[in-house]
Amino acid sequence: MKLNLTRPLIFFDLETTGTNIVKDRIVELSYIKVYPDGREESKSRRLNPEMHIPEGATAVHHISDEDVANEPTFRQVSKALLEIFEGCDIAGYNSNKFDVPLLIEEFARVGINFDISDRKFVDVQNIFHKMEQRTLVAAYRFYCNKELEGAHSALADTQATYEVLKSQLDRYPDLENDVEKLADFSRAGRGIDLAARFVLDDNDVPVMNFGKHKGQPVKEVFRKEPSFYAWMMQGEFARNTKDVATRFYNEVRNGK
Repeated sequence: MKLNLTRPLIFFDLETTGTNIVKDRIVELSYIKVYPDGREESKSRRLNPEMHIPEGATAVHHISDEDVANEPTFRQVSKALLEIFEGCDIAGYNSNKFDVPLLIEEFARVGINFDISDRKFVDVQNIFHKMEQRTLVAAYRFYCNKELEGAHSALADTQATYEVLKSQLDRYPDLENDVEKLADFSRAGRGIDLAARFVLDDNDVPVMNFGKHKGQPVKEVFRKEPSFYAWMMQGEFARNTKDVATRFYNEVRNGK
C-alpha cells in the first residue's frame, strides 16, 4: 500500500558504537525519504565516531575502526543531515527509544538543536509488537514473506522497515494510512518523552514511569524533591527526556 503523506516521511536506521544513548556514537546512518507524491530517495553514510568501536558492536554490524578511519565525522555532515531531515516526519524500527534520541544527542554535541516539536514519529516496532510481538527479521518474514539478507546493516534494516510498514497497512484495515494516526498508534504506551520516562496516567496526568517515584505525578515530585530534577540533569538520560523534565520543572517554579 502506498503511504498517504502530507509531508515527507523519512525512514532511518543507525549502527552505533553501543547502546548508551548519551555516550555512544553513530558509525553508519541510512535513510529512505518518501515524498507525498511517492518519490523516494535513499542514502547510506558511514561516519567516524571519534572513539573506539567495541568488538561487541563490530560483531553485530561488522563495522570496525579501520572501516571508518577515513570517513567524515558527524560534525562534518551535521548541517547537510539537518537539511535532509528538515520538514519531515520520522519513521524507524525501535526509533522512538533509540535512534531518534541518539540522533538528538549527536546534533546537540556539535551545537545544533534538532527540533522535534512539530514532527510525527512512526515506530514500526511498536506497531509490530502491538500486532504480532516479534523481531524485525520475523516481521520481514511475516509481513513480506521474505528473508532479511544483511540484517544489522543499516541500509538493509531501513529498507526492510519501510517495506514492513507498507505491508502492515495492507494487512490491517483498521490501521489508518495517516502519519499522525500511525505515530499515535506506534507510541510506546502513553509516553510524553520519546523514551517514555514520563507518561500520562488514566486521567491524563503526567507521571513518573521509572525509579522510586514511578506512578507519582511529575510536578509533585519536582515540587517536593527538586533534587530529583537535579539528579536527572546529571544522569545519563536522553536529551529529549531532560528537555521534557526541564519543561515540567519550570512550570513548577512558575507556579503552574
